[in-house]
Amino acid sequence: MLTVGDKFPSFSLDAVPGGAEGLKGEFVKVTDESNAGKWKVVFFWPLDFTFVCPTEIVAFGKLAGEFKDRDAVVYGVSIDSAFVHLNWRLNNEDLKNLEIPMLSDIKRELIEGVGVMSQGAGAAYRATFIVDPEGVIRHVSVNDLSVGRNPQEILRILDGLQSDELCPCNWKKGDAFIKA
Repeated sequence: MLTVGDKFPSFSLDAVPGGAEGLKGEFVKVTDESNAGKWKVVFFWPLDFTFVCPTEIVAFGKLAGEFKDRDAVVYGVSIDSAFVHLNWRLNNEDLKNLEIPMLSDIKRELIEGVGVMSQGAGAAYRATFIVDPEGVIRHVSVNDLSVGRNPQEILRILDGLQSDELCPCNWKKGDAFIKA
């Protein structure tokens, strides 16, 4: 598995765009060069049409504006095709207003490239990467398949990384930094 300090791999994946555009049935290509110069939060989920996955995807989507305020984009990725992502968006009330793109890694190239493939499930673990504007991984977290993430915590970590300061346990944006 890639870790902090590693370069995030190159990729080019079909995606269902976020927002109303994503409900039109037209796919876009998202690459590692999309949104150049921005921070990227790339999170992986195992499969569409499951129980835990939509809770996480919706939670990340609800924070899309806050990530955008921090000059960051959020990409959600699974092994499902763009057609399956689109069908899920169209048929799941919670996903209809999703503001982030859903990327299709049907060939499992990115999932295997970052090393988060669950061999037993044949799908991705619940992994999250924060990548800086230079393409360097600055945070990685991985959960087993049954436990969802807390996107608020990912936002908190992004705030800490962007501060370039020493941040104590449970630090939140606006709190004091540690002075060395």
